[in-house]
Amino acid sequence: MAEPVLDLRGVSKSFGALRATDNVSLTLKPGEIHALIGPNGAGKSTLMALISGKLPPDSGSIHFRGQDISRLSVAQRARLGLGRSFQISSLIPEYSARRNVMLALQARQGHPYRFLWPVMRDRGLMDPAREVLRRVGLEGRASVPSAELSHGERRLLEIAVALALEPRAFLLDEPMAGMGTDGARRLTAFLDKLRAEAPILLVEHDMDAVFALADRVSVLAGGRIIAAGPVAEIRANAEVRRAYLGEEEGA
Repeated sequence: MAEPVLDLRGVSKSFGALRATDNVSLTLKPGEIHALIGPNGAGKSTLMALISGKLPPDSGSIHFRGQDISRLSVAQRARLGLGRSFQISSLIPEYSARRNVMLALQARQGHPYRFLWPVMRDRGLMDPAREVLRRVGLEGRASVPSAELSHGERRLLEIAVALALEPRAFLLDEPMAGMGTDGARRLTAFLDKLRAEAPILLVEHDMDAVFALADRVSVLAGGRIIAAGPVAEIRANAEVRRAYLGEEEGA
């Protein structure tokens, strides 16, 4: 059996008396989509911040491709191949979609701050950026500043920026947010193919997308994982239905 790409072992994080993440263990295996679901306040955002390096764990460890990354920075984890797309955009608003992707390509090549270089004439950046934007369906919006893109388009651009870094695993936080039905359907199809390049840890409230995509689902409630397993098992779990799915049905 292949070793997990990402391996969390008893990870905990508290903010004063609040135990936001409580002894969480989970794995992300090669070629899979592992969905992380739970009601608001369950600890999903904190857990993703711990994995990405925005927060240090109080206890437990996080391993990526066999290496303990628990104390590494966000940038160090990115260089190891941990690709991120989060709810709060890290795009440069005044830069075009193309330029945002080209900056990620520069970073991958080891020149993240080469702003004075005439990058818009650099075919070594232009051509790969065009291909990445084509893959996410934004080739026709390449010259538009990211601030002028729709919310759904910015979500796609975030994924394009992550793709440009050629990650070994993706952390995707609410990629369907702000998308209409057609956009969500197209993104679901794209992510289904993307897992062949790198496994995906997916936080998502769109349960149709979760159940269509996930190989495994972990359910957080009160900072703890209360259930984990294949989609059919999670859908049939009475505790999960009470803690999360039932809440959605009653909303």
